This record gives sequence, structure tokens and C-alpha cells, in this order.
Amino acid sequence: MTPIPFNKAYTTGREQEYMQDALARGHISGNGEYTKRCEELLEKTVGVSRALLTTSCTHALEMTALLLDLKPGDEVILPSFTFVSTANAYALRGARLVFCDIRPDTLNLDERILPALITPKTKAVVTVHYGGVACALNEIMAICQKQGIPLIEDNAHGLYGQYQGRQLGTFGAMSTLSFHETKNFTCGEGGALLINDPKYVERAEIIREKGTNRSRFFRGLVDKYTWVDIGSSYIMSDILSAMLLGQLEAREKIQSRRKAIWDRYQAAFHPWKGAGRIDTQTIPADAEQAYHLYYLLLDDVEMRDRFIREAKARGIACPFHYVPLHLSPVGLQMGGKEGQCPVTENVAPRLTRLPIFGGLTHEEQERIINLVLEFA
Repeated sequence: MTPIPFNKAYTTGREQEYMQDALARGHISGNGEYTKRCEELLEKTVGVSRALLTTSCTHALEMTALLLDLKPGDEVILPSFTFVSTANAYALRGARLVFCDIRPDTLNLDERILPALITPKTKAVVTVHYGGVACALNEIMAICQKQGIPLIEDNAHGLYGQYQGRQLGTFGAMSTLSFHETKNFTCGEGGALLINDPKYVERAEIIREKGTNRSRFFRGLVDKYTWVDIGSSYIMSDILSAMLLGQLEAREKIQSRRKAIWDRYQAAFHPWKGAGRIDTQTIPADAEQAYHLYYLLLDDVEMRDRFIREAKARGIACPFHYVPLHLSPVGLQMGGKEGQCPVTENVAPRLTRLPIFGGLTHEEQERIINLVLEFA
């Protein structure tokens, strides 16, 4: 029986044509023809002041930390239920991480807990739109604005998802995207920093160019470029941008395919919601999701692990997701403790994800659905 991977990159547009063209042009390092076209497309379709392609979402997050001028002792609030990059970006600047619990419905940062975590040392709130489903952005924005604290959206899962008809990534001062192999749109490894507050744009260009004013030089604003700030090499190569442009241009086809797969899972499993030992995703009425993932919540960790083993025996990859950051070895060193985020601690050991990618066939999905139905 042919194995079914959890994910497989889905190419459906002009990716190879564009990559060959980038090679023919002879400019395959950063900030070339395809880099600019991708950035312009993102600015237009998402609706942000500036989009800057980066080598990864991790690096885009690191850029937000630099742009916020974080220093040792500053505090950053973020969910414990997220990938380590969300935390690393701010820990690298010496910030104290303040872990927030998640809502039991969307698994997003719980806005009801947020006010109690804010102190005079809080320099940023970082939200993660888990699975491409929007956080409660109206409430979170109101809290941040009242306190004068910048909001950063980690939107690695959520490109082209919406909240109340508005694109995710357009609410915070800055947001970040991932184009890793596992994401809806991919170039293997890549990311982007989206900037909504124009005051960050010029310095972001400098930070991305190793701390130099190289971008101003190429625009003819200075006679020569030099080192003017701290920074790093955060620019995506143009050959990867070429692949990404082919993906982004085919966004409607890619999203339509993922939606069809997600909808079929939901039709098969939604009748169980709240009625048995397996629960399904919750999508709020005011959120238009990005169809990034489909997860199941099983009764307990023993049942979850047994399901993953059974799936593996049938050649189907169904991985778990995040280990709570506050209970990780580094999180414990930073003051995390058991009981700090009870919803996160309850959910994380019970969650498993089902394969969802554009090339998943009807027959393969039928095998996955049958596995779940037989297991339940």
C-alpha cells in the first residue's frame, strides 16, 4: 500500500518556468526581479504598506524584535502553544517571555487572560493565528491600543485568511509569513515581514540588508552604502522568489483544492463534535480560515498515541503538534511551570493532524477518513 505523507509540496503554476527564467537572467541572489514581483503581489493582495521577503518566518520574527528595539528585561507576551521560532525571536534579544494560555475553541491566544499579563515592562503582544484561524483581533487590538503596546501577528499559517472580512496580517504593527515546505504556498524555505506601520519600513530594509543602507543606494538616494545599524542577511534569494511567485499567482487554485479536502474531512467528522471521544476544529463565524490544517482532539494522550501508531501501521502520517513551550526545557528555565497554561496542557497531548495538501487524491483521503471512522 502506497504511503500517504503528512505533507507534500504542491506545484500547479509557473514555478519551474519562473525559476528557469531567473537562472537565465543571471540574478539569483536577493532583491531581484522575482523578489520585487512577489513583494508587490503581497502588498496588493493582502493590503499592507510594505512586504519584505525573508529567508524564513523565523528571520521575519527576528526582524520584528530588532525593529522593536527589545532589550534584556523587556517582556513579550505570546502563546505557549506555538512553534519555537515565535519565542526564539524575542529570547535572542534578551526579552522575558510571558506565556499566555489559549482558548479551548480556536486554540488561539486567550484575549480574556491577556490584560492580567501586561506590566509596565511589556513591549509587545504576539498572536498566532493557529491553523490559519483568526484570533479575537478586535478584543486584542483594543487591549494593545489602550496600553500603547505594539501587536505582532505571527501569521505563518494564515496567509489569505480573514477576520471580519479583513485580511490576517493587516491588524498588527507588523506580521510575519512562512513559505516553508509545509505551508499552503511554498518555496522550500522562506518567509516575509509585512509592515502596516510605515515608521518601521526604512529601518526594516536596513536590517534585512545586514545593517547597511544598500536599498537607499540602489534607489539613488546615497552615493555609496555603508553599515548604519545592526542587522543580518535576511533576504530571500531570487530563484526561491521565482518559485514563490508561481505559487502565489496560483493562490486561488491552491486554496480551492485545500478547501475541498478540508470540507470533506469536516463533513465526515463534524457530526462527532461534542458528542464522543473525538472532537474537531472550531471555526468562528467571523473568521474565514486559510485551510492550513485539519486536526482532531482525542480523549487523552494514550488514545492519541494509539491512533498515531495505527495510522503509521497503515502507511498514513498523522503527527502531533506543539509541545507547550512553557514546559519545554528552555521554557522551564525561563520560569515556566506546570499548571501555568491549563488549556494548553490539556490540548497539546490530545491533538493530531491529518494529511492535507493539494496533491492528496480522493482515494488517499478516503483511506484516511476510513482509518478515523474505524478507530473511533
